[in-house]
Amino acid sequence: MGFLLMSARELQKIEVLAQVLDGSLRTASAAQVLGLSQRQVQRLVRDVRVDGAVAVRHKLRGRASNNRISDLKRDYILSLIRSGYPDFGPTLAAEKLAERHGIRVSSESLRQWMMAAGLWQSRTQRRQVHQPRLQREALGELIQIDGSEHRWFEDRGPACTLLVFIDDATGRLMQLRFVRSESTESYLAALADYLREHGLPVAFYSDKHSVFRVNRKEARSGHGMTQFGRALSKLNVEILCANSSQAKGRVERANRTLQDRLLKELRLAGIGDIEAANAFLPGLIARHNLRFGQPPCSPRGSTTSSAAATSGRSARASSSITSAGSSSSMTTTMPEMAVFARWPAA
Repeated sequence: MGFLLMSARELQKIEVLAQVLDGSLRTASAAQVLGLSQRQVQRLVRDVRVDGAVAVRHKLRGRASNNRISDLKRDYILSLIRSGYPDFGPTLAAEKLAERHGIRVSSESLRQWMMAAGLWQSRTQRRQVHQPRLQREALGELIQIDGSEHRWFEDRGPACTLLVFIDDATGRLMQLRFVRSESTESYLAALADYLREHGLPVAFYSDKHSVFRVNRKEARSGHGMTQFGRALSKLNVEILCANSSQAKGRVERANRTLQDRLLKELRLAGIGDIEAANAFLPGLIARHNLRFGQPPCSPRGSTTSSAAATSGRSARASSSITSAGSSSSMTTTMPEMAVFARWPAA
């Protein structure tokens, strides 16, 4: 005697049908218990009398699905991934297979194949992430900013830093800019681009990098504010400094995503310098926001473009940052630094 593998639903059918066969339960009552029509119950009773319990098992149990992708095609897809996309995640790999090879396969099927082949680890196999804090309600209410130093061009160019501005409410990339390193000049240049495109936010959220916070307790000038902080104060924009990287997890996760997807996009495009990469970024931002951006929780929608006064302020702010001053107490050649020309030396 062999064993039959059955689901809980199939075992329930056997128990109910056995009561119908021994006369302790009517077919109408059995139909109500099983959620079937009376005619279906009568058909099952007839089949059980002839074939036994095996009659209630699904006929496709133990057989491959009719829509299953052939093993030959699966092996071909995995060979493409090993040769051209060995460090791609399943979602991005599925996109590139469709875009560059005309092969359409779901990211979930590809994920299962890649895990079985040792090309990908499941979420439980990777490190645990911290619980994110509640996001803000409106677009522009809080913009998380950070710099991601990485070998973005791999062996095609030198290491550099990507400045990332991401909206906390929607997860949209608001500004990206490749620079040689994190500095006040580079952040002010990125800030000017942000203001021209999106207007003034309510606040920026950053780490405790010396660009955003005075970390030297013995500092005697500047009133406890950095040059970047003084610029934001002049624009009436708040700067908040996180106590840990987990607190600004939205931009940290964006950095991790960009180090995966953007690096490979640059590789496929053959880009190896900062100028070409910055020209490539607007299109990538649009594609990223279309795929990963979410609507804000608040029906207000946006805090940066809801009033004409705000747009006027942002236009004046960006022009004041990018216009050169005639008498500056600071020695710099960056036009973005000219906003300090109106301020006396500390």
